[in-house]
Amino acid sequence: MKKILAVVVLSIFVCFAQTPIDKTSIVLKNKLSSVSDGSKILVWIFFKDKGNNLNKLYSAPKNVVSELSLKRREKVLDKSSLIDYSDLPVYQDYISKLQSEGFEVKQISKWFNGVSGYITKQELDNILGLSFVDKADIVYQFKKRAEIKEPKNELNKVSATYRPTGANSLNYGPSLAQLQQINVPALHDLGYKGQGVTICVMDAGISLLSHEVFDSLKIIATYDFVNHRTYIGDDSGGHGEGSHGTMTLSLIGGYKPGQLIGPAYGSNYILAKTENTDSESPIEEDNWIAAMEWADNIGVEVTSTSLGYLTFDDTVPAQFNYTWQSMDGRTARITKGAVLAARKGICVVNAAGNEGDDPTHNKLDAPADADSIITVGSVTYTGVRSYFSSVGNTVDGRIKPDVMALGTNDYYADPYNDTSYSSIESGTSFSCPLTAGVCAQLLSYNPKLTPMQIRDALRNTASQNTAPDRHMGWGIIDALAALNYAKVLSEGNDNLIKPDNFILYQNYPNPFNPTTKIKYFIPRGSNVRINIYNILGSQISTLYEAFAVAGDHEITLDASKLSSGVYLVNFYAGNYQKAIKITLLK
Repeated sequence: MKKILAVVVLSIFVCFAQTPIDKTSIVLKNKLSSVSDGSKILVWIFFKDKGNNLNKLYSAPKNVVSELSLKRREKVLDKSSLIDYSDLPVYQDYISKLQSEGFEVKQISKWFNGVSGYITKQELDNILGLSFVDKADIVYQFKKRAEIKEPKNELNKVSATYRPTGANSLNYGPSLAQLQQINVPALHDLGYKGQGVTICVMDAGISLLSHEVFDSLKIIATYDFVNHRTYIGDDSGGHGEGSHGTMTLSLIGGYKPGQLIGPAYGSNYILAKTENTDSESPIEEDNWIAAMEWADNIGVEVTSTSLGYLTFDDTVPAQFNYTWQSMDGRTARITKGAVLAARKGICVVNAAGNEGDDPTHNKLDAPADADSIITVGSVTYTGVRSYFSSVGNTVDGRIKPDVMALGTNDYYADPYNDTSYSSIESGTSFSCPLTAGVCAQLLSYNPKLTPMQIRDALRNTASQNTAPDRHMGWGIIDALAALNYAKVLSEGNDNLIKPDNFILYQNYPNPFNPTTKIKYFIPRGSNVRINIYNILGSQISTLYEAFAVAGDHEITLDASKLSSGVYLVNFYAGNYQKAIKITLLK
């Protein structure tokens, strides 16, 4: 009944037409004042409704989005409401009417119920007079800061044996150090390589899919949203080149033993070209939004976007540019699109940006300010924040970035030679795919993990999880610790693979008040002792001391008699010892 009433209300609303001037955004008005009558401009046209027969669409979700998309949404939405108004297609009759008025369609967005395209001022006046048109705005065109080119000094400082010994089974070559920093090899050794997970890499195309590192890559779909074709490589017939995409894809999914292995080399990939590198304004927001909707429909589970944008192109007056004050999670249309994707169950991973630090405000690039996504900053091999890595927080007070990974002198596939590799360029573009790959590894472990659970697992086990800040968020991720955290969330799943070593998990919840659960796993019966210490190292109490049988165990800590602060939990089992920090907030 609610859906029928909504249609009636929308139909009544359409009867009261707005004047063309009322339907035009202030930015578009300003743009129109500087454009000659015959020149075409790129605009959004948004509609008031989605036509008739909406109940028919609601009753057949499989006719709206794919079955894989519906299955993914079951993790975050009620099974009776897997689709909503934003999923319904744009009414084709409205699009046809615009085209009859001279509108050249570029992209269609069901999420925003509109179309982007080219039109003259006179044609726009005619379109704005149509009763079903709600409003018009410009399609924002962004500039971005290029990756940082630096000497290969950091990689040369790393002392590591490229072929691991002991438990690690893969030959990572020079890529070992960037994976060891975030504990990826440990998950590979447990069998988690992103298998069964679909990842969308959204970038400037892929210039060299023939590179040896992609020989075993599983590609299930490609689309170039700049040139409107399925081919995403470089040629004279299309705009833009994909060297950047070649590098980022190799970092997440490459597989060449002895050279480079990505965290999620076992995943399925869909590749979207959203950026025109030929232009002074390398991306238009409608390309990115169209790509995200396309990926959603296919059934994507993780997206990796190594692109971020803040400054508009020069055709937009400075007073209408996005600024640091716009990074509030609800202003930029790209940011709104990222939030919608996360709400539909997609784990959205985005680079924080390469704008550096400012002590007075954030330096984030949209959509890194979006809530419910994982924003990734960059560190060096030594674990300190890269000088170029954008800092938070968002204007509405949320900590950004969320987590960190290596973005300085990563080892990646050379985009100009099928058998070469490089490490000259740096940027959060490179820490982003490494983190997205870990997200896919966690989903290989448990496909039912939601985007928020994955984000919590990464955050709450990262290097500074007890004291997140605007420079590094919760810190450098730890893939194995995140997996152990996810194991706690997945308790009761009989299909989980048990590790063969002792594990003390991060407490949950953390921070807590006044109780929290401390869980551990032991592969064999052992004498176990758990002590609680204050931050100065003085023992407060012995929480547990007894013989424990093999398996998972959980103990509840009641800290109602303790003061707020950070405490240490020391765990002893056989010859194994580990400590974790816990935070009591009253």
